[in-house]
Amino acid sequence: MAVEQPVAPLPGDQTRIHNIGYRTYDGPRLGRGYARRSLFSQSLRGAYGLGRSVKSKILPMLLLVVMCVPAIIMVAVAVATKANELPLDYTRYAIVMQGVLSLYVASQAPQSVSRDLRFKTVPLYFSRPIETADYVRAKFAAMSCALFILTAAPLLVLYIGALLAKLDFADQTKGFAQGLVSVALLSLLFAGLGLVIAAVTPRRGFGIAAVIAVLTISFGAVSTLQSIAEVQGSESAVPWIGLFSPITLIDGVQTAFLGAESAFPGGNGPSAAEGVVYLLVALGAIAACYGLLMRRYRKVGL
Repeated sequence: MAVEQPVAPLPGDQTRIHNIGYRTYDGPRLGRGYARRSLFSQSLRGAYGLGRSVKSKILPMLLLVVMCVPAIIMVAVAVATKANELPLDYTRYAIVMQGVLSLYVASQAPQSVSRDLRFKTVPLYFSRPIETADYVRAKFAAMSCALFILTAAPLLVLYIGALLAKLDFADQTKGFAQGLVSVALLSLLFAGLGLVIAAVTPRRGFGIAAVIAVLTISFGAVSTLQSIAEVQGSESAVPWIGLFSPITLIDGVQTAFLGAESAFPGGNGPSAAEGVVYLLVALGAIAACYGLLMRRYRKVGL
């Protein structure tokens, strides 16, 4: 006796159409300006671990504390001893604490850009309405502001402490303003260099090592060459050698224009004429970093 076999349903018989309610967006479109501000805010918060895991907050917050602790100690000593001046000038503070600055840039610049490159999310940013220039400007501005906060916070501690110690108001205000100008230029330069180096590789570890190498090795090499030139009696060469390291570049600018005491060997800081060259090189380096970032992200966004 023949057994009837069940007939398998055709694939078309299993097709279902579901109305999941896709609708067009009828709300306000905030445009490029809002997107740029949001990216800037998110990047600035991320530079201090805000909005991220607790582990991400430890290093940037620790470095901020490390930057401020020496200033607090100096203020306490000045108040306790009723000193006539602070132990360290405002313009010298960032130069002395350059190791902390280098570590901060090395840790946060790759965090700002490497993840977008590694996970290939950059083209998503460049879909409407944000453009390449918006992305680069937001990242550059956020890293510069993060560095400015890191460097200006201890100067503010010094200034408040100096006023509490009843030091001369006019002198302290002038020194504080000069210090802010110096760290603003330093923040732009270090942010540009850090972002350019970090944007070369999507690997965060490689980016950290490269930033540390560029900032620390260049300073060590320049300082060594300056010392050799000073010992051999070539004092005139000392200022020109300082053009080849970011930190000595800032030192030269503030020595020439902000009345700072030079940290160069023998105090052989640049003259006013040489300071013009220092300033042009510093501004040119910042502009070059911005241009390199634009070129890099135009390629990535294709």
